[in-house]
This record gives sequence, structure tokens and C-alpha cells, in this order.
Amino acid sequence: MSSNGEFLTPIKAARGLGSAKSGTMHHIRQRVSAIALAFLVPWFLYAIICAVSGGYEGALEWIASPLNAILLILTAGTAFFHMRLGMQVVIEDYIAKSGTRSALLILNTFATTALFVVVVVSVLRIWTAG
Repeated sequence: MSSNGEFLTPIKAARGLGSAKSGTMHHIRQRVSAIALAFLVPWFLYAIICAVSGGYEGALEWIASPLNAILLILTAGTAFFHMRLGMQVVIEDYIAKSGTRSALLILNTFATTALFVVVVVSVLRIWTAG
């Protein structure tokens, strides 16, 4: 038993490792983003089909609409956030070397952030030009 009254397994006591205490919040974020995507993705698919049916000019007009531009940015942000969380779990679970794991986690964050910035800049350029 540890000094604060907790029971420790011999290996846990030897390593000094315990819970990172971040699993619950990660799980909640993953589920909330999945629920948001359950509403946003069907809208996105329907809207893209409608936008494409109007040709290139129709698609530009569709993106230039304030509601569509905002929902498009929200959909992309939620999807990239959800993707980052999912990839984080895969990296943490399957990459054993701590240096490689850290580098991949950083790359995961930078890549998803860069993709989101590209979407936001693209949508805002079309929105402000229209």
C-alpha cells in the first residue's frame, strides 16, 4: 500500500507509473465530436451534391453563402479534431518507442491543424470574393 492509502501492484510501485487521468476526457471528446459529425456529415454530403449540380459557378456561389461557409468550416474542424483524437489513440497504443511516439503525436497535431487552416483560408477566400 502506498503512503496515501492506495493499493499498488508490484510492477506499478516499481515503475512509479499510474493513470494519466486523461482517458475520460479524451473519450468524451471523441464521442461528442462523433455525435456532431453524425449531423454534419449528412448535411455536407447533401450540400455537396447540390453544389456540384450547379457546376463550378454554382459551387462557388454555394460556398459564398454565409450559412454554408460556416457549416463547411465547422464540419471540417470537427472532422479534423475527431481524426486527430483517433490517430492519437492509435499512435499511443501501437508505437512503442517514446521518441517515435512523441514525434508522431506532434506530426498528427500539426498535420490536422494545417489541413484545417487550408480549409478555413480556402472557404474564407471564396466567401469574401463572392
